[in-house]
Amino acid sequence: MLTIEKLTAADREAWTELFRAYLDFYRRDEPQATFDRAWARFQEDTEIHALGARLDGRLVGITHFLVHANTSGPDVCYLQDLFTAADVRGRGVARALIEAVTDFARERQCQRVYWMTHETNATARLLYDKVADNRGFIRYQIDL
Repeated sequence: MLTIEKLTAADREAWTELFRAYLDFYRRDEPQATFDRAWARFQEDTEIHALGARLDGRLVGITHFLVHANTSGPDVCYLQDLFTAADVRGRGVARALIEAVTDFARERQCQRVYWMTHETNATARLLYDKVADNRGFIRYQIDL
């Protein structure tokens, strides 16, 4: 049985493993302080939020997201991170996490939910192309 719920203190170790795998996928190496800061903010659950997907009680997927102001309408929800364990892909975990974030945003009267992925992330894009519209935007970034 698949369930989606907020992460609890007991999820810290499993969340860390999933988040580390997510960062590894994008070839990012973050210090322990990054994990500690993110976890503390998820537990506050005020500015950024986290949900976990459990399959038969095991944490197998995570998503991190936030709501922010929008200059051209109501607030919007940015789904920042989404990751599922490799052994459960194709079983509806990522779709359920996206739906849960969408429900969260709808309850807060957000105008939309949006996210980004790397153009080479073909596996995830198969799902994303089914559940959302690719509007063709290109991301630019300045590292500080």
